[in-house]
Amino acid sequence: MDKKFVRAVQSFWVTRDTASTKQRENGRMDIGTRGAVTGGGQMSALEGLVVHYLKEVGLPDLDIRIRTGLELPGFFRPEKKWDLVALSKRQLVCALEFKSQVGPSFGNNFNNRSEEAIGNAVDLWTAYREGRFGNGPRPFLGFFFLLEDCPKVHKPVKLQEPHFEADPLFQGATYSHRYEHLCRRLVLERHYDAACLTLATNEKKTKVTHPAEDLGFDRFVKSLLASAARLA
Repeated sequence: MDKKFVRAVQSFWVTRDTASTKQRENGRMDIGTRGAVTGGGQMSALEGLVVHYLKEVGLPDLDIRIRTGLELPGFFRPEKKWDLVALSKRQLVCALEFKSQVGPSFGNNFNNRSEEAIGNAVDLWTAYREGRFGNGPRPFLGFFFLLEDCPKVHKPVKLQEPHFEADPLFQGATYSHRYEHLCRRLVLERHYDAACLTLATNEKKTKVTHPAEDLGFDRFVKSLLASAARLA
């Protein structure tokens, strides 16, 4: 595991904890874990690491956005704010999503994350088909997901099947497996060009793992850089 990547994941937890602490000190605290979420910036180090790699490609007039100027046209809505957007000579190079899921609630949040990922991709590609991004080559669309590694994500989840049977792939699947299937199928169906699923424990010295080799960060970055290099 690349040390830079592990440090970036560790920063996720540090930033999250800092946000919660500041809210407590200011005398206001969101319900549940929302205080950590609304603090913002949890993925900054991970986004910065991707920016570092993108800059090494040598794209002309490279413009990378991770704070402002993140809006891209949609088809079913006017625009969508992505987490990282890169352009070269005013052509869209990539749009990336950095999402996470931390306990204790995983059930409804899994469905919400799935719907967001699928909907965002369908919206962007339909806008691309309609010429909203000009006549440039197909951009790279990436989905990065960080899941808290805790006992609950490794326990089989019972399916609710009141009318029809669910896909057998999800029978006895844990939340970790569900996210793995989601990420892999997002790529298989070409909604995203690459996806990364990272599990990390919420500890001062986090343990970082990739449950599937094809969804590792190394492969994710290599796919991104190979796509970007075509424009160099």
